[in-house]
Amino acid sequence: MIGLWDTTGNEVVKALAAERRNAGGVASGMALTLIVVVDEKRVREAEAAATVAAAAHPCRLLVVVRSDVERNRDRLDAEIVVGGRLGPCEAVVTRMYGRLALHAESVVMPLLVPDVPVVTWWHGDPPEEIATDFLGVVADRRITDSARSPEPIAALRQRARDYAPGDTDLAWTRTTPWRTLVAGAFDTTQAEVTEAIVTAPPNDPTAALMAGWLGSRLGITPRWEPTDGYPRMREVQLRCANGDELTLTRDESQATFRRTGRQDRQLPLVRRPLGDELAEELRRLDADQVYSEALGASAGLTGLDRRPAQRVHVWRDPATAQRTEAQATAHAGPALDG
Repeated sequence: MIGLWDTTGNEVVKALAAERRNAGGVASGMALTLIVVVDEKRVREAEAAATVAAAAHPCRLLVVVRSDVERNRDRLDAEIVVGGRLGPCEAVVTRMYGRLALHAESVVMPLLVPDVPVVTWWHGDPPEEIATDFLGVVADRRITDSARSPEPIAALRQRARDYAPGDTDLAWTRTTPWRTLVAGAFDTTQAEVTEAIVTAPPNDPTAALMAGWLGSRLGITPRWEPTDGYPRMREVQLRCANGDELTLTRDESQATFRRTGRQDRQLPLVRRPLGDELAEELRRLDADQVYSEALGASAGLTGLDRRPAQRVHVWRDPATAQRTEAQATAHAGPALDG
């Protein structure tokens, strides 16, 4: 590992090139560049997940930690790891302070691997509009996680309003085992589904996307029933026109599948580690139309997949926004007193 403290972007590029030469064959065959935007307190968690994903998808990992934007003096610290503790990848962990943190692209852009896709993952709250962040504009795929928001369902609706082809969310990734088991139930029947019920906590974005998927696939509006203290999506129930009922009920790491006239079956339904979820999303680098339909159905919007894939960077200075808000409050004060 190479540590650079109070350095510059040019020095980081030079140090990475030198470390790649020293590593030799370890630093070859990069399939993509993975940009991870994360808070300082979650850096190790994000690194662990990215290490798992990099084992399946060799990549250059660029970790962006932005702190203390209001600091008067800009500063850049960096760690460079090639074929070390972060597995078979090239990794650059950058910590940006002051106004530099608002212009992370000035450091990140020279570090992108040429001629390979770019994926940006926000391990935490992304910008309200991803188009306002250059790290979202430069990416071919953008990964968020609504479950980490203080208001997950509101965050999911915002992702629908801001959606462009190439966006995805790890809450959607967590529906994969459920969707696999539910879809498999129809291998032996052609019965029309007339009613769907999803039982889950009222703020579960995975359940919201599961309901959206059922609605977009089946042409119905699923009913949402709250769980009684269970922290995650508990059950999916389908009722068919021929009177059959199909129920998938989760119990920790397995699920019970019940179907009218059939014997109950126990099926695996394991909660996967974060790294496995990230690795799944890195398998595809094109737009996920099924996700866009499920997201649109959950938010009551249509035509998400027909939106233009190109994003345009819109620079918004948070300091200017704060000053504008403060001025508006100051002007409003005397009128309220009167």
